[in-house]
Amino acid sequence: METRVLHEITPLAESDFMYVADRHKTEFNYPIHNHDVCELNFVENAAGCRRVVGDSSEVIGDYDLVLITGPELEHVWEQHECHSDDIHEITVQFNLDFNNESGPFGTNPMASIRKLCQRAQRGVAFPLKAIMNIYPRIERLSTISDAFYASRELLTILYELSKSDGAYELASSAFAKVSVESDSRRVLKVKTFIESHYSDELRLQQIADLVNMTPSAFSRFFKLRTGKSLNEYIVDVRLGYAARRLIDTTDSVAEVCYTCGFNTLSNFNRLFKKRKGCNPTAFREKYRKTKVIV
Repeated sequence: METRVLHEITPLAESDFMYVADRHKTEFNYPIHNHDVCELNFVENAAGCRRVVGDSSEVIGDYDLVLITGPELEHVWEQHECHSDDIHEITVQFNLDFNNESGPFGTNPMASIRKLCQRAQRGVAFPLKAIMNIYPRIERLSTISDAFYASRELLTILYELSKSDGAYELASSAFAKVSVESDSRRVLKVKTFIESHYSDELRLQQIADLVNMTPSAFSRFFKLRTGKSLNEYIVDVRLGYAARRLIDTTDSVAEVCYTCGFNTLSNFNRLFKKRKGCNPTAFREKYRKTKVIV
């Protein structure tokens, strides 16, 4: 079956807040897609399924929960090695203007939900403990007939998730087309510089000088703050931009390689396959065969 990237037109009207689909099925057959509304997707009993969000690809376990708020962020759950004959999936799509500082989500009580939704522009996956915490709520969400109480229940779910530990972003910021963020001004300065110069040759001394630190001190500081070495971070940024260019342009793989700061095509192919799970050509084919609107 041909892979398609869909821009999904959801059932939500402008005056609607939320739509819930609670279903049991035997396979994943909906192709790669994106949509303008936010989505919280819960999957149960589907170990071996491959979840693709942007340029992230992971094989899931028995439980999976992902929040996606980026309107251009492509995503799909693929059958892969899932052999379950009773997959339980609950999809909650909702309209939420979380970037409007003058609205309710600009107030202090909603601050953690707003921050979570901003992170989820890259897709956010939650650990098992967080999933189990909201499991009873999301399972009964489709049974609540009163729109107000259903909306309140969703906000409670989002609030509980916003307070959980261990949630992590999926797509790279470059692929998801979102700005880099950091609680540290020095890390933010470095990340912003790398985003603007990822195609150039970047040296440790040069970047350490930006924040008035010695190379050794900066290396320790950056790894502590980001969980990655400087080189690992630069490679991730370059691969994010490369993945986006593979989808959005007709540039050859070699052109994408050198445009995004890699010195050799063989090294680019090796790193891309290691980080993304497939080579650049296969990645492009997965996303670009056909684009339709439904």
